[in-house]
Amino acid sequence: MEAFRSFFTLFLALIILFSGNAQELNETTNVLYLRSISFKSEDEKHQFPIIEKGGSFTLKFDDLLASENDYYYRISYFNHDWTSSNLFKNEFLIGFDDQRISNYQSSFGTLQRYTHYELSLPNENTQFKISGNYMISIYNSADELMFSRKFLIHENLAAIDGGIFRSRELESYATNQTVEFSINPIGFSLRNPNSDLNVVILQNDQWDEIRTISKPQYVIGSELHYRYDLPLQFSGGNEFLYFDTKDNRVVNPSISHVALDDIYQTYLYTDPERKNFPYTLNPDINGDFLINTVQGDEPDIEADYTQVYFSLAKQYTLQDEAIYLYGKFSNYELSDQYRLTYNPSYEVYETTLLLKQGFYNYKYVWSTKRGFDKNNISGSHAATENQYLILIYTRIIGSQHDALIATRTLSSFEIEN
Repeated sequence: MEAFRSFFTLFLALIILFSGNAQELNETTNVLYLRSISFKSEDEKHQFPIIEKGGSFTLKFDDLLASENDYYYRISYFNHDWTSSNLFKNEFLIGFDDQRISNYQSSFGTLQRYTHYELSLPNENTQFKISGNYMISIYNSADELMFSRKFLIHENLAAIDGGIFRSRELESYATNQTVEFSINPIGFSLRNPNSDLNVVILQNDQWDEIRTISKPQYVIGSELHYRYDLPLQFSGGNEFLYFDTKDNRVVNPSISHVALDDIYQTYLYTDPERKNFPYTLNPDINGDFLINTVQGDEPDIEADYTQVYFSLAKQYTLQDEAIYLYGKFSNYELSDQYRLTYNPSYEVYETTLLLKQGFYNYKYVWSTKRGFDKNNISGSHAATENQYLILIYTRIIGSQHDALIATRTLSSFEIEN
């Protein structure tokens, strides 16, 4: 079996090497019984690990089969745009990957049984040589891909300063936000300031909501200034909705009632469309979720699962469109398990999800054959609090990889005109 695994790993590496940079890689979630996937660095400031070289981070997930199955992890490296890198594994890793995850525990005192897995990186088997874009992929003992997630390792070779502003376009002044910033390299010089840097900006740590740019608007001394409006503009969106299930026995402002069957059943209040509502400040965690329970001291293994009922008030059936639940709990994916169906008896779109106890952000998004619209149902406001992550990449002289030389997080909480 180990010989087969080694051959498969080599075969996969050769495929990546000879496939070139033709296709951007996206995260995947292939099975329904692996739930509550949480992948964060120790400070938990972001929804996925963004660490300085030498920092640590942890992957957590539950297996609802509760059979103590064997899972293995593999690490891959990518260019700034998530196309395949030509680096061999020993050029970005110290040690080995393709190792079994040995830290797991069975749930304790829960109606829904599960096995909880944890993997800390770097560890004695696997360390990282260079900064940039990485992907971790989890496989079962039959070498079937279970899921994959992105993570970033950065250096501090540049200073970033910036702010969030309202759009300068009259038609989007009330709905959109623009990121403006400057970059000052530290300890190295750029050969061509107009092309040597690649800048990627994420809204609320979501890879489906990014802007990319390479050329600064102007350069003053060593500082590169990015003061564009339209190229760096985002829809403000609206604050996420939320619910809290840390205590399955009680209701709260977002939960209508709770019932106990084989497992707990949690019924949320029906949500209205907010597209035409005025903006209301409702602090959120920008789509993330946090596992928690009041019925035990170790939420990772003592938090139970509950069937959560969602409903959206909408009085007509859709044709070619679809409505999905959207949040970090779904990894911001639009798959069938998160799609709502119409209930004409109550004139609502509804669905149910099995979720671990905790605090959750969510929203409803609108999808058509042409793509999906995050704000068609919830509306968009320039005053919405959003978090923007700025990533600066460059290919340093003599290297063959896109180093992540600086990061900076900005908030629109105090948006400027």
